[in-house]
Amino acid sequence: MNKAKPQVKDILLLLTIPNFGPGRVRKLLSIFPSTEEIIHAPIQRLTKIDGIDRRLAQLIKSGVNNSVVEKKLLQTEQHQISTLSLWDDDYPSILKKTADPPLVLFYKGIIPNPWPPCIAVVGTRTPSPYGKTVTERAVGDLVQNGIAIVSGLARGVDTIAHQTSLNQSGQTFAVLGCGLDYIYPPENRHLFETIPLSGSIFTEYFAGTGPDAVNFPRRNRIISGMSLGTLVVEAGDKSGALITANYSADQNREVFAVPGNINNPKSRGTHRLIQQGAKLVQSVQDILDEIAPGLEALQQKQRPVPPELPMLEKKLLEILSHEPRHIDQLVLELKESPAMILAGLLHLELTGWVKQLSGKMFIRI
Repeated sequence: MNKAKPQVKDILLLLTIPNFGPGRVRKLLSIFPSTEEIIHAPIQRLTKIDGIDRRLAQLIKSGVNNSVVEKKLLQTEQHQISTLSLWDDDYPSILKKTADPPLVLFYKGIIPNPWPPCIAVVGTRTPSPYGKTVTERAVGDLVQNGIAIVSGLARGVDTIAHQTSLNQSGQTFAVLGCGLDYIYPPENRHLFETIPLSGSIFTEYFAGTGPDAVNFPRRNRIISGMSLGTLVVEAGDKSGALITANYSADQNREVFAVPGNINNPKSRGTHRLIQQGAKLVQSVQDILDEIAPGLEALQQKQRPVPPELPMLEKKLLEILSHEPRHIDQLVLELKESPAMILAGLLHLELTGWVKQLSGKMFIRI
């Protein structure tokens, strides 16, 4: 019997437990059907789970803070903020595949169905005239090729990327390092109000969380995680854009960099990325050539999945692509028995969704 997906309130309740991070929340919700059953499980049962000792089991029994979650959810409602959990079908599937996806995304705007292919565009907050021109041209060409733009709504390159996408009638998504009740930087109020009309503004932070410096490096993993690759346009030695590029590489996504004037300090970061193996970008075609396999996989997933398919088969289609996957990988990821996985794959093969290759490898078709 399939478990119901956890409610946002349940996920947030588990996150109020001291020393309890997203990884443990995901593990518990894969084992127990609800937060209620986790909280009421005997300590002996909890300590049998890998990574949970008696001290942590006792915190699970006593550490959930209902009042904090109720207050935060009320703030979310008051500010007309929507929520999307990792277990929702509309959650960006490409972000789900990263090592540390947010359990809950707070957002304002429109959730596309299906999600378009995205490229992150980031760079210095003080671009040169060359940097501004390159950003406008690159984003304009990407939009004309059906690519949505992801950035961080910061000053400089981020602002130009979002605005150019909107000017070209493209889709753009912003990821903040604060709650959605803050407009930061304040001069981007117009973008903050306009982006949700055709795209979305996301954050993993509760309403009431200010734009503290420590939040921004961590939010960069979401910018890169939503994207097939990250394009860096002008970045100094210590630019936050380099953090996004590093996350992109760690997430096995493409990293692109625009070369600049060797005498300009804002070119040092991008040139170092190129020295380290980033793709040098002279035109948008350089980007399109590299992301072609990812585009193909996304296009496969845009074929509508019949709603009557069992949940296991829907999950199989979610993780299968044109890249062959072994049956053992599927068993490990979905935490189901080999017999259940094989039965689901057989049905999908008979109905024209999956093809079996030699060596118990499978692809989506």
